[in-house]
Amino acid sequence: MIYILEKILENNIIFIPTNSSFSDVVETLHRNNQIVDTVSFREVSEMMNYKRSIMRAGRYKITPSWSNRSLISHLRAGKQEPVNLVLNHGWLLEDVAAKASQFIETDSTDLIHLFFNEKYIKKFGYTTENLMSLFIPNAYELYWNTNEEAFFERMIKEHNSFWNSNDRLSKAKKLGLTTNEVYTLASIVEREISKNDEKKRVAGLYLNRIRIGMKLDADPTAKFATRDFKATRILYKHIRFDSPYNTYLHKGLPPGPISMASIKSIDAVLDSEEHNFYYMCVQPNNPGYHVFAETLTEHNKNARRYHRWLDSID
Repeated sequence: MIYILEKILENNIIFIPTNSSFSDVVETLHRNNQIVDTVSFREVSEMMNYKRSIMRAGRYKITPSWSNRSLISHLRAGKQEPVNLVLNHGWLLEDVAAKASQFIETDSTDLIHLFFNEKYIKKFGYTTENLMSLFIPNAYELYWNTNEEAFFERMIKEHNSFWNSNDRLSKAKKLGLTTNEVYTLASIVEREISKNDEKKRVAGLYLNRIRIGMKLDADPTAKFATRDFKATRILYKHIRFDSPYNTYLHKGLPPGPISMASIKSIDAVLDSEEHNFYYMCVQPNNPGYHVFAETLTEHNKNARRYHRWLDSID
């Protein structure tokens, strides 16, 4: 509690942690020059019935010119200054917890314990393998004193709102996929393709492979399986690593997402291109983009062309 009590941000933001006593609040306000005369502040607090054994927690923006009465009215009413939590593209549930804990009071350890509490998350229809599909990368306005369960339930609400908009549920049903499966495929697309304008085509390619029982052979799944997230090249040790997440070894989708998936990647799966491509290769002279092929013979020609280009720039 001590480090939070002393934590003060610019723009006159003050933090009152959960379970703070009245003395804790007075000390925090005084230490950060929000009040000068603690005796008069205590007297006015008594008169205004602000003092409690456990004070109202939160993140508050304070105007320095306020009188004791104005300051107490503001704190007593719980008029918090919200935080803007931005969730982005982490690989693991631990990444989500670390990011969220930077913006809300609850500790990352408490969030991780909740995420891996199988009994709790099962109530919402999740397993530890597919829980990442709960989190839609976006900006969320929250109160700082949000605890781990309140955060989780807010994510449930946002997740449901997301899938119930823009005809997403019916699109998933048309593909014959659950929302978790759509998200899982989207997470592979997210980590495989850097160009948004190629995502729908790549999503269609993977769906074609799934339909005929062909392995996805997706590099990012090998990265996830080995936890070698910094690998710039996929080597034999990656593709032979035995894991249900490694799509070089196992057909179909992995047990759950390998990463957070952006909204663009999710929608790319839902609105995937219909085509007959089963193979792709990095495009010579234009890394980041790909050339696509319907047959292995055509793909091998593209691969040889790409490797000749690589040799020419060495």
